[in-house]
Amino acid sequence: MAAQFKNQVRIIGGDYKRRLLKFPDAEGLRPTPDRVRETLFNWLGQECTNLVCLDLFSGSGALGFEAASRNARRVVMVERAKNVAASLKDNQALLGAANIEVIWGDALRFLDTTSERFDVVFLDPPFASDFLAQVLPKLPRILNEGAVIYAETANWPDREGWEIVKEGRAGQVKYALLRAVRGQS
Repeated sequence: MAAQFKNQVRIIGGDYKRRLLKFPDAEGLRPTPDRVRETLFNWLGQECTNLVCLDLFSGSGALGFEAASRNARRVVMVERAKNVAASLKDNQALLGAANIEVIWGDALRFLDTTSERFDVVFLDPPFASDFLAQVLPKLPRILNEGAVIYAETANWPDREGWEIVKEGRAGQVKYALLRAVRGQS
């Protein structure tokens, strides 16, 4: 893609550390800030070696590219905006990241149809949406034992069936690492 984008995100750790990735303007697209990503990957132990990760509502791909950079076995990125999905594919090619699959499609439909199971799921839906409330009940079916969910939101929906492992706040954004309550996944 020859398009010039003014938006960019820097990978902060792993094999692709310091690489700049460009992405287009899109409604609701706001990458997770460096400081929050650093906190998240500290919570995850810095490495994602052999983990299968899902970056739902991928947007800039900051979370998925960080996981791929940190040796995730596989990262699936789902994005419904065609131009944003195309830029994710371009950035994947730029990095030569064979462990990433970009899917242009609807996140909720993906959750309903996938048979794949994941160790880490990144959820950074459009900020003022109710997608988090729609997604959380669908997740247990696709999680491996011990899986964790990272979520960002302005306001938490009902989290019945989920426990907060770690949490933080950056401005108006609340973020947390969640785990399904035993016996409910």
